[in-house]
Amino acid sequence: AAAALTREGGEDAFRRLFRFYRQRDASDLRGVVDFSAPGGQVFRSQLSISSVSDQDAYRAGLQPVSQWKAYGLSGYPGFIFIPNPFLPGCQRHWVKQCLKLYPEKPNVCNLHLHMAPEKTTDLWGQSKEQLRRKGSSKWEPRSLLEKLRWVTLGYHYNWDTKKYSANHHTPFPSDLAFLSEQVAAACGFRGFQAQAGILNYYHFDSSLGIHVDESELDHSRPLLSFSFGQSSIFLLGGLKREEAPTAMFMHSGDIMVMSGFSRLLYHAVPRVLPNPEGTALPSCLDQALSSDLPAGSVIEHSSDEDWQVCAKYLQSSRINMTIRQVLAEGQKFPEEFGTNGKGQAPSEDSYDENSKAKRHKPNRV
Repeated sequence: AAAALTREGGEDAFRRLFRFYRQRDASDLRGVVDFSAPGGQVFRSQLSISSVSDQDAYRAGLQPVSQWKAYGLSGYPGFIFIPNPFLPGCQRHWVKQCLKLYPEKPNVCNLHLHMAPEKTTDLWGQSKEQLRRKGSSKWEPRSLLEKLRWVTLGYHYNWDTKKYSANHHTPFPSDLAFLSEQVAAACGFRGFQAQAGILNYYHFDSSLGIHVDESELDHSRPLLSFSFGQSSIFLLGGLKREEAPTAMFMHSGDIMVMSGFSRLLYHAVPRVLPNPEGTALPSCLDQALSSDLPAGSVIEHSSDEDWQVCAKYLQSSRINMTIRQVLAEGQKFPEEFGTNGKGQAPSEDSYDENSKAKRHKPNRV
């Protein structure tokens, strides 16, 4: 059915498949690539094992690179998919950072742009009790954390101009930079600098529109994508929207790397799905963190109280972190006039492209 849709007239092929996967029920997902059972157009991809020491991998909360599995897709040179390479318990650190630390100023989130400053101080503290007590009714009021849609780090993306600028920059989180540098090096990109991050917060009714990540001034460096929580369908297309995309599952802990030819391809997330194990959370998030962390580890232990809040949030949500290098070594931003670099974006209640009350939404994975 999905293949037949690509041959129909009217909408471009990418949009037709986006709508197909957005609207169909889970029984119609047989054509989605599953990297846990690779085959067909999926092949094993080589990693640069010697570029990351086991000690640095451990410090980033990752297994030794020699133990990772990496895959490519025929027709998509430069695309690398790494199924969950995290050590037991280490995903919890990144989830907690995305909910408790990264949304706070000086980083920028969607709530900062349309709420009074005093109301967006300590989003975690204002939300944790409400989240912990939350039942299954969809009529319960949402906490501030549940209203999060995006957070920007480092060079803050301007949703209006679709540009980065020198005058809208805050320090990039050192733990996330270290993680990103190790993953990039393992994929053959030593010297990668994590300069900008866009974190997206999805719920079961969320989607992310069709787009290309081209605002970075340097496209020779990869785009790194990390996913946590519930699963999703990711569509990877071509250089034009007329080219039909390939659909694939992304599960908690999975990492995608878009580089080379694949760096500037159209992509989208039409749908968030319950994790395929049928449990409230995927089993990889049930694992506790080892009490024996290596010296210099960027991973921190989460208290049971903090993880209870995170776990409650993730029962109906997915978090995605995309990390980019904006500038090449020694490169500078061009002089700009008439822009304030504030990165203003209207508020939004959902990434659902089918909403009757359409609003401008961030279009970045």
